[in-house]
Amino acid sequence: MNEMRPPQHGPDFRSDNVGAVAPEIIEALARANRDTATGYGGDTWSLELQKRFGELFEAKVKVYPVATGTAANALAMAAITPSHGAMFCQERAHILTSEVNAVGFFSGGGMLVPVAGPHGKVDPAALEEAIAAQGKGLMHRSQPASLNIVQATDLGAVYAVDEIRALAATAKRHGLKIHMDGARFANAIARLGCKPADITSRAGVDVLSFGMTKNGGLLCDAIVVFDEAAAPAIQWHVRRAGHVWSKARFAAAQLLAYVEDDLWLRNAGRANAMAARFDAGLKTIPGASLWAPIEANEIFLKAPAHVIDGLERDGVRFFRRAADMARFVCRFDATEAEVDAVLASLRRNLSNG
Repeated sequence: MNEMRPPQHGPDFRSDNVGAVAPEIIEALARANRDTATGYGGDTWSLELQKRFGELFEAKVKVYPVATGTAANALAMAAITPSHGAMFCQERAHILTSEVNAVGFFSGGGMLVPVAGPHGKVDPAALEEAIAAQGKGLMHRSQPASLNIVQATDLGAVYAVDEIRALAATAKRHGLKIHMDGARFANAIARLGCKPADITSRAGVDVLSFGMTKNGGLLCDAIVVFDEAAAPAIQWHVRRAGHVWSKARFAAAQLLAYVEDDLWLRNAGRANAMAARFDAGLKTIPGASLWAPIEANEIFLKAPAHVIDGLERDGVRFFRRAADMARFVCRFDATEAEVDAVLASLRRNLSNG
């Protein structure tokens, strides 16, 4: 692998999507860029993709490569939710806060219902209350239809296997179909050390948005369907939205390279390790605290506003959520030097307060 080099403009923790593409994926695209191949998924790579992901998830699956995570979320949720349906999600879920109600648009009118819970997780008791309040059977209310779970969550927490199973049991008891937003699915698996099937197909998840872009990918994520009966029209949703790739071999080649020899887990493990280094450093710095536990590759830092200002003056790049709150996301190609530079800046600015 090519040597990872820190950015020249200062430590960059704005997001994991600002990083480079893993060299293995570039090389896979170059290998696929030879001769001719059948279009629209009839090529060797696309057929192999179905087989390889079936092995990965230890189940019969149907994989639909799409261009973005928003497309994966919106089309997956639309495929399991009727236009009169209510879609339950955590109150900080990406589909609710950051995707312009794409799920409502593509489902033809499905309504998002926020559910409370700690650190971006859906609380089972709160879900029960939300379903009850939605008025199942009442003609005046959108009907309970689906549940969205984000793994790892939008605050960087990771659902344990038993937590996923418990939520799935509640959802199934009420007839809800289950979608998992796995934009950082690899980071969650790297944290848990479990099999991908343990928190998806074996846990009751019907459809997964399988993220790659944030973890060394190029221009492709995927929808993975575990229960075709739960999403019988998904191929038409994907086609109508313009996410059927003409030169599909190049999408499939990326996804195949991503899971080959556990590249996806190695990348995620490196990103998680940088976050763990960040966490260890924070524990030695009085005056800094966290909004949420560091369980994957995201850090939500709480510090006085002047300290956050100082980090910006020092050239550290991050996403400022509030005057006294900053989000840092560790890339797979982040370096220890970058993490240490942020910690040094934080110590300096806290001591100057």
